Amino acid sequence: MPLLDALPPTLIVDRVRRRHEQVHHLVDTGYPLSEVARRLGLDRKTARRYRDTDLDTLIASARDRRNSPLDRYKPFLQAQYAAGNTNASELYQQIFERGFRGGYSTLTRYVLTLRKSIAVPTPAHIPSPRTITGLIMRPRDRLSTRETARLEQVRLACPDITDACNLARAFTDLVRHRRGNMLNEWIRQAEKSDLPPLRSFAGSLRQDLDAVTAGLTLPWSSGVVEGHVCRVKLLKRSMYGRASFSLLRTRILTSP
Repeated sequence: MPLLDALPPTLIVDRVRRRHEQVHHLVDTGYPLSEVARRLGLDRKTARRYRDTDLDTLIASARDRRNSPLDRYKPFLQAQYAAGNTNASELYQQIFERGFRGGYSTLTRYVLTLRKSIAVPTPAHIPSPRTITGLIMRPRDRLSTRETARLEQVRLACPDITDACNLARAFTDLVRHRRGNMLNEWIRQAEKSDLPPLRSFAGSLRQDLDAVTAGLTLPWSSGVVEGHVCRVKLLKRSMYGRASFSLLRTRILTSP
């Protein structure tokens, strides 16, 4: 049974349903997401969430916000309820011992959704893109056992991440160990990937292949030049409006 049929109409349900219809109507009309957000007075991330999330999930999420202190205990409550412990008083005592300081009525409302089988299943924890990137780019010997296991779970759950992980680590190895002679082979593998960003990156490397190969082979770089440019900009900004060009020139030539 859909969640909408199980819940009484309330202001928040009506608001979420109306906003969901408005967002999808504008998207189907052909408006870009930024224009949809502007027309409805929404943040762009909010508009994207209404576009990409089904209505039942949005309504369940909106109604469940009042139980936010209970969120961290919901996986435990769901496990206990599935094991046959359905007594609200006992469940409250158990989560109270684990640090919950919300009201008893907060728990009973959630237990009622469990009894009616309308509680939203607690999603598994998904690492953020930044976390996954960090796990991929760090040397393997610097990953803890827990981090290695987490990365392996992500790779098993998403084949695309497995492909990206292998190619990213191979390219990092080229950079760290200056193996420019293997760049052509890496580009060929990346161009066969199903991931458009990797294919695009490989294409950009091929456009300037000689320079990239030299950067991955020779010990020299433009780092010294960039350092001097940064120093000149710092001196120029610190003297802005205070002295003539001749003094600036003297400082640039004499400063270490």
